[in-house]
Amino acid sequence: MKKAVFQLTRVPGQPVGKDELLADLRRVADFFGATTVSKLKYEMHGRYAYSAVSRRFGSWNTALNLAGLTLSNEINISDERLFENLLMLWQHYGRQPRQNELGRPPSTISQGPYKRRFRGWIAALMAFVDYANSTEINPPVLTTDHRPITGRGPSLRLRWKVLQRDRFTCCGCGKSPAVTVGVELHVDHIIPWSKGGQTVLENLQTLCSLCNRGKSNE
Repeated sequence: MKKAVFQLTRVPGQPVGKDELLADLRRVADFFGATTVSKLKYEMHGRYAYSAVSRRFGSWNTALNLAGLTLSNEINISDERLFENLLMLWQHYGRQPRQNELGRPPSTISQGPYKRRFRGWIAALMAFVDYANSTEINPPVLTTDHRPITGRGPSLRLRWKVLQRDRFTCCGCGKSPAVTVGVELHVDHIIPWSKGGQTVLENLQTLCSLCNRGKSNE
């Protein structure tokens, strides 16, 4: 005798919970292998109307944000945020990122904002390189006893210079994400900042996550 299969059905008109809506947004994003979902794609593949999602959360972008997705149509993103996302991708892949990689993790910004700001992908990369190669790096600050000291976290420009100098390769084991999938690069102090090491080019190096973890255990 065939075992009965029990299934729940939603009563028409019954309100949908916020968690269900957010989970469905993530489901559609996973379906496309993307970090965001446009209204059109959700209308085609979502279980609910996109207008219902927007009404429940006040806006489509608010819903995407709460679902942990990137914004599909965010406007007025600063150049610094656009460049920070590019550097993160460059660091993740160990090479110049490709346009289609904006649509999947770890990118947090889709292609649209770059196209609107720079009128093209190559123009966006050129603007990033010009910005990152400029001379301003990490200006020192004064301590209470008036000694100049740099902040702990290297700026975007300084991280770019360290990664470029080290050819996006770990100075410890020689691995690079461009060659070995899964390698994660970090910019690390040679003399720890907590022990007086400055956040300057000469005191920074590129390490993979494993070498960096091993160094911290010494």
